[in-house]
Amino acid sequence: MRRSIAAWFWLVLLFLFSGLALAGENGGTPQPAFVEGDVITFDRIAELRPFLPPELWRHRDFFFYDGMRLEIGPTMADYSPPPVWQQATARYAGQARIGPDDSLESYTTGTPFPEAIDCQRDPHAGVKVMWNFSYQWGGAGDRARFLYSYWDRGERLPLYYEGHAETVNLSRRAEPQYAPTGGDVFRGEKRRNAGGPTVDEPFDARGITLLTYRYKSSDLPRADARNDDTWVYLPNLRRVRRISTAQRTDAVSGTDFTLDDLFSFNGVVPQYEWTCLGESRMIAPINSRVRAYPYDNGHDFGPYGLSYASDRWELRDVVVVRMRPKNADHPYHHKDLYLDKQTFTAMYSFAYDQKGELWKIITHNQRWSEDRTLSGDYYPGWDDVPNPRDLHIVSDTIANVQTGTGNRIEFWDRSGTPMQASQVRRFIDVGRLTKGR
Repeated sequence: MRRSIAAWFWLVLLFLFSGLALAGENGGTPQPAFVEGDVITFDRIAELRPFLPPELWRHRDFFFYDGMRLEIGPTMADYSPPPVWQQATARYAGQARIGPDDSLESYTTGTPFPEAIDCQRDPHAGVKVMWNFSYQWGGAGDRARFLYSYWDRGERLPLYYEGHAETVNLSRRAEPQYAPTGGDVFRGEKRRNAGGPTVDEPFDARGITLLTYRYKSSDLPRADARNDDTWVYLPNLRRVRRISTAQRTDAVSGTDFTLDDLFSFNGVVPQYEWTCLGESRMIAPINSRVRAYPYDNGHDFGPYGLSYASDRWELRDVVVVRMRPKNADHPYHHKDLYLDKQTFTAMYSFAYDQKGELWKIITHNQRWSEDRTLSGDYYPGWDDVPNPRDLHIVSDTIANVQTGTGNRIEFWDRSGTPMQASQVRRFIDVGRLTKGR
């Protein structure tokens, strides 16, 4: 009798916690208690639990608060990329392959691995997903104004950075005009992209400018890859200083962010091991209705300053991958990334320290380029891409669950329209960091 009762006890526990498992593990997806158009207030957040990562739910006080108004948007809306990217993906389908040391071989442009990726049976599933993430559609680059703020247990600290940033994609371009050069903006281009931020405020940091080159060879095995080159102009010294590659995993100016934490992962794929953990259906802020910085510097992000709860959230199919550093001196033991299956943009990530304990939760808000309700035509098209069709991150937050501190970066006007060739040449020139200063 006791054995029977014990068996039923464990079955009940299994049932109660099955909603927290990945769909790839339990074979099913729970049905939501909410529908499109519902507004979830704080007293209803338990309805979201089956569709949130367990780590986020356990630390929900950072993200959900009394007074929140979370609007339920459509389930699995179509955020597919523009025809030019879809056509390039179809043209080169089956060409890319995984090489030694998780490298990427024979890739030209488009989504490298458009076919269904089997997380259970394909030993390369995790790294294939990450190459799709690394080469997700993102327009011709990036252009945005940003505000970087610091938080300590719900108090906004006076330390902040405000400025603007640009990045230009120099290779792997899908527009037909670059077909003769194999997708390169300039013939024989060795760089994948180039760009960085410039600080405008506060006064004592004004003029700090970074420029980073990422090379096409970063797709190669580590022994053959060229690491990023990064230069920073320091106005107080009136000189340009080179930043070592190792500093990409150091905290940025005393914050909880590293350079490689931006957009959940901004590093080099072959420097990590990747495991596909499974698939599920998750809810996250998508297609924001918020007008935050630079449109509005006073938007309420909740008592911890790290919440997107009062915005539009949507149910999305996600794939979860685990990152393990190949370098022993990396500060993380591993990081789990939740990526949207259609666009491969990041929804959440969870970084663990070397003891294997949860350290940081990174969340994002996103904006759809075709929704002009916030600020009109902020993301215009260009030749071959009349409609950008870009679902892109417009804010990162990081919550340090061990200290209660956190940071938020806002850049709601982010767009990916191209520069003129002459502008590109000047922009990617390291000499511009000091010219005219």
